[in-house]
Amino acid sequence: MAVAGGGTIKDQPLLNWIEHREVFLLEMLHHDGRGDSSSSCSACGINPSLYCCKDCFMPMLSCQTCIVQAHTHLLKWNGKCFQNFTLRDLGLHVQLGHKVGKSCLLPNQAFNDNFVLIDILGIHSIAVDFCGCSKAQSHMQQLLRVGWFPVTTTNLRTAATFCILQQFHILSFESKVSAYEFYHSLVCLTDNTGLLKRKDRYDAFMCMAREYHHVKMLKQAGHGHDPSGILATLPGECAVLCLACPQPGKNLPNDWELAPKGTRWLYACFLAINENFRLKRWIVSKDAVDPSLSRGWGYFVNETTYKTYLTSHGMELQEKSTCASHNTMNMVETKSSKGLAAMGLGTIDCTCHNMKLPNGVGDLQKGERYALECIYQHGFFVLFSFTSPLSRKSVGQDGKPSRRLPAQLHNQNCSFFVPKFHLPAHIAKCQTAFSFNWSRWVRHTDGEAPERGWSNINPVASNDHFGDWNWKKVVNLGASLSCKMKEATLEKAAFHVAFEELNNALTEKHCIAWKAKVEKWEDNPNDAHVPNPFEPKSVVITQAGACLKLVQLEVWELERGVDVSLHPEVSPSVFVGLGLDLEEEQFMKSLSNHVTDTQKGNLLHQRNTLHCKIKSWRMAQALYMPVAHDALEEILQCLRIHSSLLTYKKDWVCGQGRNMRAQSALEQVSARQAACTAHYHASWGALNVLAKELGKVGWQGGLQFLEDGDIQPLIDPYAMPGQGGQKLLWIWRMSGVDSGGDGTDEDGVRVEWCKAQAREMRWAEEAKLLHKEMCHVLQFLWWQATWWDEQGNQHVEENEGCLEGIRAYAAKQGNICHTFTDHFQTLWVLSGADHTANLPDLSALPPPDI
Repeated sequence: MAVAGGGTIKDQPLLNWIEHREVFLLEMLHHDGRGDSSSSCSACGINPSLYCCKDCFMPMLSCQTCIVQAHTHLLKWNGKCFQNFTLRDLGLHVQLGHKVGKSCLLPNQAFNDNFVLIDILGIHSIAVDFCGCSKAQSHMQQLLRVGWFPVTTTNLRTAATFCILQQFHILSFESKVSAYEFYHSLVCLTDNTGLLKRKDRYDAFMCMAREYHHVKMLKQAGHGHDPSGILATLPGECAVLCLACPQPGKNLPNDWELAPKGTRWLYACFLAINENFRLKRWIVSKDAVDPSLSRGWGYFVNETTYKTYLTSHGMELQEKSTCASHNTMNMVETKSSKGLAAMGLGTIDCTCHNMKLPNGVGDLQKGERYALECIYQHGFFVLFSFTSPLSRKSVGQDGKPSRRLPAQLHNQNCSFFVPKFHLPAHIAKCQTAFSFNWSRWVRHTDGEAPERGWSNINPVASNDHFGDWNWKKVVNLGASLSCKMKEATLEKAAFHVAFEELNNALTEKHCIAWKAKVEKWEDNPNDAHVPNPFEPKSVVITQAGACLKLVQLEVWELERGVDVSLHPEVSPSVFVGLGLDLEEEQFMKSLSNHVTDTQKGNLLHQRNTLHCKIKSWRMAQALYMPVAHDALEEILQCLRIHSSLLTYKKDWVCGQGRNMRAQSALEQVSARQAACTAHYHASWGALNVLAKELGKVGWQGGLQFLEDGDIQPLIDPYAMPGQGGQKLLWIWRMSGVDSGGDGTDEDGVRVEWCKAQAREMRWAEEAKLLHKEMCHVLQFLWWQATWWDEQGNQHVEENEGCLEGIRAYAAKQGNICHTFTDHFQTLWVLSGADHTANLPDLSALPPPDI
């Protein structure tokens, strides 16, 4: 039999099967009801029928007494041992289209009387008789009615049970087992000797598994209940949605679009874009013979629309990164794509809950050339996080969406960020402008959600596996939101205390001015003329500057009437300066092999003079090293100088000689810092002993025991990522820490004050948004339960058994939603998390608009 496009049904089974998938879907739903069973037990006919066997062929409802008498496997004793024996060998013919034990007057044998059934216990050859009565169903429906899934719609000779297809479906999710491995395990289960030769049914099993998964997706999405049929399915309707994210019409109030600016962010969508160049797909078939079954109904975009867009934009050049070199992105155009249908995969994810969006997955045909227009997105306030430097090109120089993003996003309130792990690879300006840590209304999140899912998806990427990933996230929402709320409650309180300690240690004038700068920048994040308060000024200190700072410390001490000079001619600053000069004098030019006596004499004279200077310096050193006044304040000054010298050395010093001199300067500052630290420890120990003797309590006045980990600079040029969870050390929260003379100290404190305030705000936002997400989850489940109740009455079906199955499945899904609602509410209340008392009372809500 020929089909459109050439070939036969045997060559192109999918093209013919598509016309019959409505029947497959309805027959699968038929199994969710009682079917053709009567109210009395099928065995004794006396007791009520309440039970059925899942493993038996054409299971009929039985009573409790009769159901326990069911039997399965057949073995024959040959006089010495048991051996396998089939019912076909005994002459049994399986009759379809009639009740168990009834025969048909006009039976039709299977094609060539050679029917193969793939089941959990192996691959069986059986004799099948179809019903040939005038009112009989089609052979395809007769197989589906008993739970056998045929590979073709005509000339039926191979089928697989629903049980084996369901088992493979689950195993492919959990263990990523391939169809090849699974099928051949059944071959070995049937005959592990290899002596029994059977025709290979692997291709048939692959086809049945694919069709079964597709029909199961439609069933779970409720499209078997739609009277308009499968073809009325809209793009993305078969995807599992994120219950915690804002879903208009499902879990948001009717007036959510009119929310004021201060609460509008609670209805924001947090989306992340990422690419995976390891998920390559080879060209193994053509769309003409291997068509897409979903047509964009799930997570992948509509392939026809997608490729049409790529064709019309195929001449556009790939944009290169202007921020940081990224070989994966910049060199992708140079990689060979020969034999590949796709060079990778691009996804759009829910950043906060790590779920794939409907129509949020697309193949990368050449590099990062993919259609963002196909992304399903909604919401009034959208936040994108890009995991690759190239994706930063989606933001223009003014921080607004560029032409690469779809036109409908240009009118949305969009903010763009770079995930925290990827951020250090960007230039310094991007690390503050596109950081999740410092921007308002983005909660405490890292934006790395897509990266966490690749390990699960890399073995196999399909609509089914994306759906399973999303479903597991839905099931775990109760526990995950509970854990997040506990953490947010604790961190919110801790960072509030840390910020208040710092805020109280600073002058009110500075706090008011810095707060105004932060608010102005937050209100104008894309205005290049508004300075970013989180960016430190580029102030570095040279070696000469380090000596100047030491002299200024002495001036400050003398103005207070304190003279720490222990040598009549050598002040502390002169002492340090002499040390630096002596270090430089030791770098003398070496003499050549042929030198005169005069040159040798001059060299010896210079060495003798240097030895005398070093001897005098060491005498002064013995007086000055134990000296420390206001040890803690000097430690802070040393840390500031040390940090600035490090920055200067990192950016400007090159060459061995200059590096060694810079290192010597750093060692001098470190030596003074060590002396101050030792003096502080001695002073702390003495005061602690004295306080115990005098019975003094609360004498510390903010002072604490100085640990080695406490001695850290305010701004560390070599700081590692992870600033969102850092707390300011207590030595920088002492009163007067912002009173630097030249403004550099004030600038560093200003940056840390802004960061401390931002950390407190992010955790406060996290706690507030988590409560809102709990409300979203409960309201979505309530809406979905009501939707399923309505679906049970949508479909009009003449077959009573099929209609009951449709209603039973809808009732089961609605019950699952109610069960999840009760479970999540109980879990959140028992966890003791804040705000759970304010969760919505679903019984008081008006009916949703279906």
